[in-house]
Amino acid sequence: MADFRIPQLNTLLSEVEAKRPLLSEPEKSLLKKAYEFAGKAHSEQKRKSGEPYFTHSFETAMQLANWNLDIPTIAAGLIHDVVEDTRFTLNDVKDLFGEEVAFLVNGVTKLGKLKYREGKDKNSKEDYRAENIRKMILATSEDLRVVFIKLADRLHNMKTLAALPPAKQKRISLETTEIYASLAYRLGMQNLAGELEDLAFPFIHPQGYKWLKENTRARYEKGLRHLEKVKQTLEENFQKNGIKWTKIDYRLKRMSSLYKKLLRHDMNLDQIYDLVAMRIIVNTVEDCYAALGTIHQLWPPLPGKIKDYIALPKPNGYRSLHTTVICMDQMVTEFQIRTAQMHEEAENGIAAHWAYSQAKTNKEFIKEKKTIFADTQEIKWVQQLRSWQDSFTNPQDFLQSLKVDFFKDRVFAITPKGEVIDLPAGSTPIDFAYHIHTTIGDQCVGAKINNRLVPLDCEIQSGDVVEILTQKNKKPSGSWLQFVKSSNSKRRIRSSLKKSQSLFLKKSQQTELKIIVRDKVGLLKDILNVISRSHINVSNVNAASKASLPTIKLVCDINEKERAEKLILKLKGLEGVKEISYHFL
Repeated sequence: MADFRIPQLNTLLSEVEAKRPLLSEPEKSLLKKAYEFAGKAHSEQKRKSGEPYFTHSFETAMQLANWNLDIPTIAAGLIHDVVEDTRFTLNDVKDLFGEEVAFLVNGVTKLGKLKYREGKDKNSKEDYRAENIRKMILATSEDLRVVFIKLADRLHNMKTLAALPPAKQKRISLETTEIYASLAYRLGMQNLAGELEDLAFPFIHPQGYKWLKENTRARYEKGLRHLEKVKQTLEENFQKNGIKWTKIDYRLKRMSSLYKKLLRHDMNLDQIYDLVAMRIIVNTVEDCYAALGTIHQLWPPLPGKIKDYIALPKPNGYRSLHTTVICMDQMVTEFQIRTAQMHEEAENGIAAHWAYSQAKTNKEFIKEKKTIFADTQEIKWVQQLRSWQDSFTNPQDFLQSLKVDFFKDRVFAITPKGEVIDLPAGSTPIDFAYHIHTTIGDQCVGAKINNRLVPLDCEIQSGDVVEILTQKNKKPSGSWLQFVKSSNSKRRIRSSLKKSQSLFLKKSQQTELKIIVRDKVGLLKDILNVISRSHINVSNVNAASKASLPTIKLVCDINEKERAEKLILKLKGLEGVKEISYHFL
């Protein structure tokens, strides 16, 4: 074990120190401690690929270090699977590494409960489910560093997906594309989003992947030879015009992205102009526009193909200038122009902002989470993420604000099968039950939260696994209206109660008894006593006296002929009752 692990420890420390030359001894000590603890905890475990499980922990931490995240996050990355997959508990982590690391590990462990299943049909409901999971990842994480760890974890899992059975490969790939790549894109982590989609692509569309490999190789090679000549021309003209650049390189269009685009163009590769693209990194925003002008002086741009994402960034914060021109040899060529900071943000998104603020100060972990609201509930959270970098002068406030509290008014509960249910804050198991189905709500008799029985008025917290216990033919209780939260639940309870009441009234058809009696003191009291002992309610009494034979009319809650006749037999046994007749009202 020692021979296997020590070289990796040195590699991790080198990666961290490359980004943090002033790494302190306590920080080194924390990383070494987490490294050794993870190695010990996973020492007997193997992955499906046959490699030591610890390799996954190490690669997750390496990715976090590459994103230049803080030391507690990298340490948590090393031990992120310990609580879920080994004998060690969260309390063990807390005792060894403190509140902050334990908080991050617990957040990743919670996200392990989530499951995403592709539906039989591609409809809006599946989109809704995927969106709920994306929201919940953010809402339950509270701290975006938990999301970074989960994304790094997923990236390495996708790189080793070939070791799993085909059905599992496809399910995980779909989940990766629908949930994690989408989430990375929203966080502005363009490079990660693209890499996750590319890793998933061969498992989701194996035939499409094979077709692309066969039909794009020659085009890619031709495009790269073309860009080599373009690069040389650009460098000469930039130097002539006094434009300072950091880097000029090119990138191939990602396979997954190319496939999506081809589907919109009947799989016609001649319609794809950005199969390869030139990427230009310059020093300043002014240089960006100067470089754009130089390119347009050299080659004419295609109409409608100039995009200024510097003046108008994308919602996830992406900034760059794009232009497509008719280049040398009449080849249509795309250029992307940005500063070094824009490039870092384009690659690593909000993780880059996190790293910038970390470089300014060391943040102490704060248990109290302050809520940061957008000006309006309707504003997209991605716009808030993008604007954060300019909203806070104090790095500590900036980091505090990155804890995702946009969903203060929502909670995200999980069914035992792993589906996420989006509910108003303060919701109870009754709200959860009615959200699933009216019948489940009506027949609810109890609930378990995280496998423990709870009262029906217990408030659900984000991340709770909720199981509803039902009883056939059970009806809702009017008392539920006092504590349920959602208007939908209240409406369904009232509707069910109204139906029950209507059914009851229908069953409680009334009967009028006409009793001819002799005039006898106390006879009416005797009649009412007999009816009461028969558990029949009398709603109206009317006595009409005649000279010879008085008549008493009673309206009773009787809806069955047999029950009416039994009562009549009892009443005829009373002294003074002469004749009785009845009819249903």
